[in-house]
Amino acid sequence: QVQLVESGGGLVQAGGSLRLSCAASGISIDIYAMGWYRQAPGKQRELVAATTSGGITNYADSVKGRFTISRDNAKNTGYLQMNSLKPEDTAVYYCNLKYGSIIRAWGQGTQVTVSS
Repeated sequence: QVQLVESGGGLVQAGGSLRLSCAASGISIDIYAMGWYRQAPGKQRELVAATTSGGITNYADSVKGRFTISRDNAKNTGYLQMNSLKPEDTAVYYCNLKYGSIIRAWGQGTQVTVSS
């Protein structure tokens, strides 16, 4: 059974940092692109950052220079380092694995709350 489990969310003050993890089981992540998405209340889910299987990354303009996506294929885990957090970063954060245009799996999400 393929499973992605996000962790590392929580409550942090503006300007603080969090590192999210996305641990995969039942699947080897090395051939998949990994994406981090977020969904704030009343808003659509949006792409925050993504990395290809080869390590090419892209970021939403709103997080460029503050967030860093990475992956450790040996640990079958992806990460999202979030620095200089802002209240508008408050959302549920999800990771997924994608092969081409096919989404292979989603995690259940982890809540990030940034207080002002």
